[in-house]
Amino acid sequence: MSIVKLNYKLSKCAPTAPWLILIHGLFGNADNLAGIKRHFESNYNVVSIDLPDHGESPWTSSFAIDDAANAVFELIQTLDIKKSAVLGHSLGGKVAMRLALNHGDVVSHLIVADIAPVSYNHSHQAVFDGLKAVPLDAIQSRKDAEKEMAKHVKEPGVRQFLLKSLYQDENGDWKWRFNVDGLIASYSHIIDWEQTNQTFDGVTLFIKGSESDYITAAYRDEITRYFPNAKAHIIEGTGHWLHAEKPAAFNAIVERTLNKSA
Repeated sequence: MSIVKLNYKLSKCAPTAPWLILIHGLFGNADNLAGIKRHFESNYNVVSIDLPDHGESPWTSSFAIDDAANAVFELIQTLDIKKSAVLGHSLGGKVAMRLALNHGDVVSHLIVADIAPVSYNHSHQAVFDGLKAVPLDAIQSRKDAEKEMAKHVKEPGVRQFLLKSLYQDENGDWKWRFNVDGLIASYSHIIDWEQTNQTFDGVTLFIKGSESDYITAAYRDEITRYFPNAKAHIIEGTGHWLHAEKPAAFNAIVERTLNKSA
């Protein structure tokens, strides 16, 4: 199938500076990791991408992690990047892992935030129900949308995260920037992990939120199977959104990892 040309934001500090690619999670966009971008953009050329079916990247007939990884690789080629550090959160972490496994020669450092190379159980039904409950043709404001969404999505922070992708087009019609129906249809692939014999031997860090169950001790063998040199770090007092909950701690451990020789 044809490879999607991803939308991206480039913050370039110097021609000879090292590169850092940031990949957001499910229902997110390039701006989700803006705090990380701001921290590193004075020393790194930072590329923040919109995954397929997210942000301003094209919508597809079916979201697949392999396809998304290949689209990131295509962008790396287009930007003439020889090697880059890659950081991904949640679904973005899965895409980053697959990129490192499929195209390890272009990845200098792999940093995975709160996700593992395993298949997960369905855990987004409330979000799906909340998104589908918003009557886009009837609402007048984001507040109207949140009121409907709140009947299904109880966490205010999750609602605010999702509402960042609600916008009005040039005709004043309300729309989601992400492909709601497509992502729901592709969800079984999104939570899956296709097994492979490939490995990535470069500098690798998995960062876990102490209150999150996305990475558990039971996944250790799977992580080291694919990433034999992987290190792990737990940020205390954080959940799945660890980079937003404790940005200083998150950025500090990422910086220490990026300073290690590839």
